[in-house]
Amino acid sequence: MKTSVTIALAGNPNAGKTTLFNRLTGARRHVGNYPGVTVEKKEGIFTHNNQDIRVTDLPGTYSLTAYSVEELVAREFIVNEQPDVVVDIVDASNLERNLYLGCQFLELGVPMVIALNMVDVAESRGIEINTEKLAALLGVPVVPIIARSGKGIDELFDVVLKTAEQEKPTQPVLLRYGSDLDQTIRKMLPLIQENKLLTEQYPARWIALKFLEDDEQILEKARQKNAEVTQLLLQLCETVTAHLQQTMDVYPEAVIADHRYGYIKSILHQGVITEKFVGDRLYTSDKIDKIVTHRVLGPVIMAAILYALYTFTFTYSTTLVDSLASFFAVISNTIDGLLPDGPLKSMIISGAIDGVGGVLGFVPIIMFMFFGIAVLEDSGYLARVAFMMDRIFHFFGLHGSSVMPFIVSGGIAGGCAVPGVMATRTLRSPKERIATLLTVPFMNCGAKLPVLTLLIGAFFSAHQARYMFLSTVAAWLVALISAKFLRITVLRGESTPFVMELPPYRFPTIRGLVIHTWERTWQYIKKAGTVILGISILLWAMMTYPGLPEVQTVQFEQQRQEILASSNQEQGAEATGSIDLTEEQNSALGILNNQEAQAALRNSFAGRIGIALESVSRFAGFDWRTNIALVGGFAAKEVIVSTLGTAYSLGDVDPNNSLSLKDRLSADPNWNPVVALAVLAFIMFYAPCFVTVVCIAREAGSWKWAFFSMGFNTIFAFIMAIAIYQIGMALGLGG
Repeated sequence: MKTSVTIALAGNPNAGKTTLFNRLTGARRHVGNYPGVTVEKKEGIFTHNNQDIRVTDLPGTYSLTAYSVEELVAREFIVNEQPDVVVDIVDASNLERNLYLGCQFLELGVPMVIALNMVDVAESRGIEINTEKLAALLGVPVVPIIARSGKGIDELFDVVLKTAEQEKPTQPVLLRYGSDLDQTIRKMLPLIQENKLLTEQYPARWIALKFLEDDEQILEKARQKNAEVTQLLLQLCETVTAHLQQTMDVYPEAVIADHRYGYIKSILHQGVITEKFVGDRLYTSDKIDKIVTHRVLGPVIMAAILYALYTFTFTYSTTLVDSLASFFAVISNTIDGLLPDGPLKSMIISGAIDGVGGVLGFVPIIMFMFFGIAVLEDSGYLARVAFMMDRIFHFFGLHGSSVMPFIVSGGIAGGCAVPGVMATRTLRSPKERIATLLTVPFMNCGAKLPVLTLLIGAFFSAHQARYMFLSTVAAWLVALISAKFLRITVLRGESTPFVMELPPYRFPTIRGLVIHTWERTWQYIKKAGTVILGISILLWAMMTYPGLPEVQTVQFEQQRQEILASSNQEQGAEATGSIDLTEEQNSALGILNNQEAQAALRNSFAGRIGIALESVSRFAGFDWRTNIALVGGFAAKEVIVSTLGTAYSLGDVDPNNSLSLKDRLSADPNWNPVVALAVLAFIMFYAPCFVTVVCIAREAGSWKWAFFSMGFNTIFAFIMAIAIYQIGMALGLGG
């Protein structure tokens, strides 16, 4: 046991801190000023269970952001003096406001005990507090006391001494502050950590928050330590500040405060507070939450909103999608007429236009989808979705905070698995974290949307919104069932309590919605014009070379000459000039050209791979051209559409055939609704794209989990595809 334990009493003004200090120290205390400032410093000593305890009564403060001398003094004392325990005195009758300071202590990572003072006042106002649940959700001890009468003080310091004896360092709590700030913080952390900028005093993430809050004291310390790195960090802060001003008309410090209060509100909403009479104390957001997060009404409202999102997307984007398809068809036909036959023409039409054009053709759908999601996100509703999913997630062995990585990855469609995997950093439990990052790739990310839209539009066009909604439900179910399987096998362990931020509701601004929609849509377009273009041309080359052997080329040419010769004979041996082919001869030439193109594609490098896989893939109904596209999807899921476009373009050389890829698939005898469903299931759940696999390896700290993700997901997806195909065909649904 330590010879002496040092503690600091912190709390809001009028929370009862000084009352407790006086009761503890009596005459054994002295009052002075902190060095350099005219702020009263109270220190004393008392004994509890034969243990000397030195106590400092810090100035009353509402936060640790140094806007006042009192706040600065309180923060610097805790950081520099490092007391064994910080006792946060909280007014039980005003819990939400008082916990804001405690929230910052959690982020700072100091050992803390919450003294829930004035519980008698709270009870007189009809407020009952479940201290055990509050302690479990916050992750720190909570002890109810009445400082005036001394009730609960002995129990409080029993807990304080127990906390002081813990040797394991307290880990800072990581809160989320919305996609804009979280992304900026992720960029700032490597600069802070690699250059050891004030990290000997403060946690790196906390330093990043102080930069975003424009904390002058921290900024000055940072400039003295490393002016160059400080300037780089400030540039990142200026960028995100300008972005927030432009989109939401707020500053980072306001967003940070909102999310901290959202974090607190999330805790209080989980049965921590019971109010016998509410009166007019509920705010508008609380009234809304009573409906949208209701146990029964909440999920119904959520399902209705998601279905409305998909209905809106497919109803109003169809005309633009058809127009873009016609536009790319015109470009393809124009280039077909301008360029002579050869590899260059084939690469431009089949590799670039039919490949990338197939992906860009879905831009209107992506844009409408992102607009709807931006409305949900900017209004604060997405956080409520996460809150409602908590109970379900616990049942499947995941942490409630896993909801946000799932949503970021495409839980409502349109996200990306890479930031979803990175978002798992906020999870404390290593096993819950691994289970989450292994299952977030099951969500319908933005890369899968074009594929889902293509196949649903080709085979289920009458019910596009319904099938898109069902695909989202299926993604969640599969992800949660897989997580449960992992948590009862390779990642067995208990779930930890859930806490997340519930930001206040806001009316989205038109400008903010437009900017957020355009940013995400532009990322999709850039990817189509860079990564997908490069992969499409590479796959075109693999689907073009080495070409047909000379013997087969000669055979096709002989058959072509025979058709032309028969035309000459019909028109007479003396016929000169152009040859007029009959409809039957034109058809014969078209069939022959298609046969030659098909043979060349089958003989290509990619064709050989697809044919080799067909011996296995046929059990799921996948033909060799589909196999080529699925192999390309290991690089990026968007490539599936471009590869199918290229494969069907190379296999159909009729210059009069300007059918879209959707029409070609629906007309192909190898495809039917059952095959489409099997392919949809496989694409939704097989191995993540290459970038996500690398991210999983980095976040999990081992390539074994990355390889596990590829193998587990692909095997699971293939089994599901086989089941769908075999059962569907047995029931005669393939017609």
